Amino acid sequence: MEIPKRLIDFLNENKVSYEILHHPEAFTAQTVAAAEHVKGRHHAKVVMTRSGNRHLMTVLAANQRIDLEKLERISGESTSLETESEFKAIFPDCAPGTMPPFGNLYGLPTCVDKSLAQEDYIVFEAGTHTDAIKLSYHDYERLAQPQIADFAIKLEPIKRTGSATGRGKTRIQNSGAGSQDS
Repeated sequence: MEIPKRLIDFLNENKVSYEILHHPEAFTAQTVAAAEHVKGRHHAKVVMTRSGNRHLMTVLAANQRIDLEKLERISGESTSLETESEFKAIFPDCAPGTMPPFGNLYGLPTCVDKSLAQEDYIVFEAGTHTDAIKLSYHDYERLAQPQIADFAIKLEPIKRTGSATGRGKTRIQNSGAGSQDS
């Protein structure tokens, strides 16, 4: 699969500076961030939700998860995570789970967490499992025109596991319902 033409055309028509980043195949936001050597707070992941009877594209940092109660207070409607089968037809030009954070390109309202809005740049999946785009956050906000709100919670690292020497792996705890690490 290639980067969606509508995305590249949109960026070019709006004369913004961006960088296409190629990386080994990756399937989660944290893995893409690591492959691109960017901190999780800069990687903008898309999590699709249903707010009332409509699809809502939410965009948050890779090192965060959605607080559905906060999102419900913001939207004023019952909100839930969507499964891929509920939204994949909206993104026919994207590999599953790799949709770029431009809901306006797909006729969707978009809500960005306020912590991501504080970053100078973002990196996001570009419709494939091997491509990402780096773009200034200011340009992203100008083009996507998202609602900015406080709806995310930072993922907390779990204590290191391993031997008494302290060597081991750090695990990230995600106590939220459903997979939000897309």
